[in-house]
Amino acid sequence: MKRFTIALTVIAFAAGSLAGCANMGETERTTGTGAAIGAVAGGLLGAATAGGHTGRSAATGAAIGAAIGAGGGYLWSRHMQEQKATMEQATQGTGVNVTQTADNRLKLEIPSDVSFDTGRYDIKPQLRPVLDRFATTLNQNPVTHVTIVGHTDNTGTDAINQPLSVNRAAATRDYLVARGVATNRIAIDGRSSREPVADNATAAGRAMNRRVEIFVAEAAR
Repeated sequence: MKRFTIALTVIAFAAGSLAGCANMGETERTTGTGAAIGAVAGGLLGAATAGGHTGRSAATGAAIGAAIGAGGGYLWSRHMQEQKATMEQATQGTGVNVTQTADNRLKLEIPSDVSFDTGRYDIKPQLRPVLDRFATTLNQNPVTHVTIVGHTDNTGTDAINQPLSVNRAAATRDYLVARGVATNRIAIDGRSSREPVADNATAAGRAMNRRVEIFVAEAAR
């Protein structure tokens, strides 16, 4: 019980100290406070379940807790905020949705009327200016990494939709690489029709489900 009381006191102290740092921005304060609290809480959990290896388990718990507390290990820095603002401006009126995710990634959700025709994976002309501007922001922020995920509606079989979703992600990656973004910064995935965001029973819903999602992340250091 004494160990738990001490740990809780340290958590409160860490949160208060980081929150009061005058030279830290709001996003850095939030991430730093979460990491500190996560580290202490993780250490406490490790110590409580350690058995005969208290120090090692506490250290492991602290490392895991810090990553969780910092938002999944991603940092929402000033550069990420600037990139979000730039992409919001670049995509205004296009139907592309730009958001910050709960784990501190920048997300671009590109609907089918902007990205790809039904059953195809060649990029539409109206998407090219968006990707051109996106490539520029990526080249200006070389510490970030990108994950591109392709999706389809439920028309057809998974044997058709799975490679189609991967090809859509690959086409987006190849377009960015052709504009100077390093290949090793980009991972791709295809989810077929497994993650719908709308009802596949309607034409409008199927159109919303045929999409590409691009995630940009900066690893917390």
